[in-house]
Amino acid sequence: MIKVESLQYDTFFKKGFRDVDIFTGLVKDFTGIHLEIDEVENDKVFDPPIGRVKARFDLFAQDKKNRIIVEAQHGYSTDDFDRFFYYHAIAMAEIIHSSEDYRFPKLIITLVFFTEKTTPKADKNILVQDLEIRDQDGEIIEKARRLKHQIIFVFTKDPLCDLNAPEPCRQWIEAINDTLDKQVDENDYDNPLIKQLFQAISKDKTTPEEYAQMKEEFNQRTAVKDALLKTARNLKANGKLMNEEIAEMTDLTLAEVQVL
Repeated sequence: MIKVESLQYDTFFKKGFRDVDIFTGLVKDFTGIHLEIDEVENDKVFDPPIGRVKARFDLFAQDKKNRIIVEAQHGYSTDDFDRFFYYHAIAMAEIIHSSEDYRFPKLIITLVFFTEKTTPKADKNILVQDLEIRDQDGEIIEKARRLKHQIIFVFTKDPLCDLNAPEPCRQWIEAINDTLDKQVDENDYDNPLIKQLFQAISKDKTTPEEYAQMKEEFNQRTAVKDALLKTARNLKANGKLMNEEIAEMTDLTLAEVQVL
């Protein structure tokens, strides 16, 4: 067993996955795309910003040879899907500047990892939002296909809920969730990049600056959680909603709502 930092914190999520080999391995397993990159940027922003809301990408990598951009984001339980669709759209809008027409010169893939949020489909850890052209029955029109931009939402909170997920993806999902109690057994994983990830976020490599960032993040998230609990208490006192409805509205667990 080795002691590691929890990947529920942005600080360590970005620290672990900014390694080029780990990032490209993660992307390969979830998308089938092998990136040819030299670096993974942290907290990427576009200057000047696109739109009125400034987007910041946790991890950003651009494969110039194969014209692919992959972003990886860490989502909290309070984040909704629209936030990440906005970031995805901003990245698409930014690359269109370099195009002479309205064809996108690069493929944009966004990976979003939720470490606390429960999947909205109980038996699926991985959900995909794409921009394919379909007929009214939902069938993809092959002749209209161009670059297949995608947002891939990965829910790691219950790693065993989707037994049909591809094995390489399941290992990453289980590994991310495994860090939440701050200790892992490397022998449970045969993917060498997962073992490399554990080494990257091991507690003995955490700097004082990283601890300070983590504490600040913890305080901010605690304040948000307290606000959600207050909202849930008010909704319960109102008496018009069931516990299940309150939990869905506030992103609290049903157990948390029941004990209020």
